[in-house]
Parts: sequence; structure tokens; C-alpha cells
Amino acid sequence: MKRKIYKYLQKWRNLEDKSPLIIGGARQVGKTYSVREFGKEYASFIEINFITNPQYKQIFSNGYDAENVVKQITFLNPRAKIIPGRTLLFFDELQEYPDCATSLKFFKEDGRFDVICSGSMMGLNYSDITSNSVGYKTDVVMYSLDFEEFLWAKGYDDDFVEELLRHMNGIEPFNELEMRQLASLFMDYITTGGMPEIVAKYLASGNFSNILPRQQQLLNDYEEDIVKYASGMDKARIKNVYRNIPVFLAKENKKFQISKVAANARSRQYVGCVEWLEDAGIVNVCHCLHYPELPLKGNYDATKYKLYFHDNGLLVASLDDEAALDLRNNHNLGVYKGGLYENIVAEALVKQGYGLYYYTAEKSQLEMDFFVRDADTLIPIEVKSKKGTTPSLNKLIKSSSYPDVKYGIKLSAGNIGFNGEIYTFPYFLTFLLKRWLDGRS
Repeated sequence: MKRKIYKYLQKWRNLEDKSPLIIGGARQVGKTYSVREFGKEYASFIEINFITNPQYKQIFSNGYDAENVVKQITFLNPRAKIIPGRTLLFFDELQEYPDCATSLKFFKEDGRFDVICSGSMMGLNYSDITSNSVGYKTDVVMYSLDFEEFLWAKGYDDDFVEELLRHMNGIEPFNELEMRQLASLFMDYITTGGMPEIVAKYLASGNFSNILPRQQQLLNDYEEDIVKYASGMDKARIKNVYRNIPVFLAKENKKFQISKVAANARSRQYVGCVEWLEDAGIVNVCHCLHYPELPLKGNYDATKYKLYFHDNGLLVASLDDEAALDLRNNHNLGVYKGGLYENIVAEALVKQGYGLYYYTAEKSQLEMDFFVRDADTLIPIEVKSKKGTTPSLNKLIKSSSYPDVKYGIKLSAGNIGFNGEIYTFPYFLTFLLKRWLDGRS
């Protein structure tokens, strides 16, 4: 299954002065598989998994310098061929032995071996590392498949994606056949989500049979990991936040409110719970802006936020049976009052490297789902689950009170369009927003 991180790994390998790489990400997004595939490009690929092979924790018992670590690896496995300049060392499940990261400084200084570490962000706590090799490592986060990767898995190539971008650049609507096919592909992606195992099951069977139970098991696996890795924190409260995400997404006002999570719950009791889930890669946090203006970073109220699942398939799995059946049989995305739409868009924005921000002003009845920016413009994004007018979007653009806003974007089930102030794009093009915006600058 073709993944975008593979191109990143190839560029990393060709760097003259590369640092060891740490690939983080939520559970089962495809980290191990991707590194194994990449490892086929090397003359020698050595994989050490600290869960399945705990004896390899001993390779650091005499120190962390590269020469000693390599010597200890070959002592435990005499068949391991570690060739300077042609070997990739892969330390997997880093969260089981985070002290391994201490050796990265020494591998960087040695320079003879390429080193990649990977692990679940849920269990990876750098405070547990003796020395986390600051300045001697590169961190990258891997996500589940985005819609482009899903299209690749379905057999569509890069030229097909470029044609979609050409439609956006030229504000050229799709014909009826194109809209129907693209909407159908996107609905399949929404239903399966982007977790590689789920997508593989869907591709193998050609239908959604046996997918939901596996999605639900992933939800349960995350809860088990919370219990396992949330050391020093109230695990029950973290699970409580996690379980209530779909509850708030089902409401008209999707703001997450700790006071409604449990009887007599107080924000101070849940300090760190949301941050822990975000750091673990399980949720995407959307912050409420103080005011719709630049800059975005730091311009938000830390006590007001929305929570979204990192993968829409997990939100689908969390629906009650009737809602899930309605979604699968009738393609009714409105079962959660737009919550599914917002989760889809939030996920796509994060996978493009955007932070998540929204705005609401109850007195003026002004609200906006998301904001992104280019060099000097704040761009509001409205997510429309139904057809209709966009009073908040119009107000942000037309009012002199918001000088940073020059135009807006509306995402809907409709076709491509532009009325002079608002660009309208179908949901299935959300994954191309950054490339489209970069092309405008």
C-alpha cells in the first residue's frame, strides 16, 4: 500500500548530514509496515522490536555508543550483517524502551549507520528518557491514510490527482459522471477511514463486511493502551474524555465541555487529560480563537475547544448501531448534525500540516468551523452539511471589522464554484486545499 511517508524516507536517506529518525503516530497507522518496505532498499535491514524481542533491551547495558550497541546486537544475533553505509537499523516499539533514544546522539556522531525508531505516541514520554538526544534526531508524525493515499490504493495514479487539482485551479466544475464517481469513492473512504488494516480488508472483499467489528476493536485497543500507558494520570478521566467525543460531535454546539462529561466534573480535575490524548495522536484538538485575526498561534482561548477523532473510521465505529446502519445503507452523513463532516475536514487539515482553529461569538451569532492562512490572509472555512446561505462567512468577508479576511472557502456536497468572494469545493477535494492555496501565492 503506497504511503506518502515513503517519499519522505527516501529524501531523508539522501541527506548528506542526516540525523536518526523517530517516527511517531497513533496505534496501527502503518509505521512498521512502511519502514519495513523502505528497508528493502538497503543491503542490510536490522529490525529490533522491544515488545516481541525484549532481550534486546540489554544491548545498551554497557553504554549507548554506536560501536558498542552494534557489537551487542551481533552478539545476540550472529547472523546480523551490519554493513557501514549500507545498513538500516530499525528500533520498533520505542515506547517499551524509551532509553533507546539516548543512543541516537552517538549514532548521529558515528555516522556509519542509518537509524529509524518508531513507536506509539501513546506510550512515548520523553521525560522517561535519560537523554533524548536533542539536536541529534529528527521527529516526524505519521497518520492514517488520507484520501489521496486511499485513491492510490484503489488504483488511481498521480495524474488523476493532478487532474483534480487542475479543476480547483481553473474553478472548473466536474460533470455529472465525475461528481457521482468521486462522491462514491469519498463515501467509501469516509466509511472505512484510513487505518491501513481496515482499508486492506475493504479492498480485499470489495465491501464493508467485517470492517465495523475491527474498527470497534481498534477503539477498544486504544482504551486498553490508555490503561497501560497513562502513568501518573487519572486513567478513568482520560477514558471518560475519549468516550465522550462522539457525544459532543452529535450536538449542534460541538464544543467539548468538561462540566458535562460527568456529574460535578470540573476542568481542574481534567487538567492534562485532553493534552495527553492529543500527544498520543488519538484526537485532533480545535481551539477557539479570541478573535478572527492573524496570527493564529497563541490567539486562542485554551479553555474552549472541540475534539475530533484522528481517523474518521473510528468515529463511524463509535456511532450507535442505528446511526451506523443509516450511514452505510443510505449514505446519510447528517446523522450526527454535521459532526461527521467536521471530523472529516479536521482530519484532512491536520494531515496537510494545519493547526485547527474555530471561532464563535454568541452575542453576534457569528461562528466559523475552521480557519487556515496564507502569507497575509486569514481564510475562514465553512463546513456545510446542508445547502443554504452562509451568513457568518459573508459577514467575515464583507465587514471592515475583520481586515485579515479577504475571501472564504465553503466545503459542501456541491460542485466547484466561485461567486467573487467565496470558493466552493466538494468535500472530496479537502485534501488538496494546501496545494491549491500554495499555488495561489
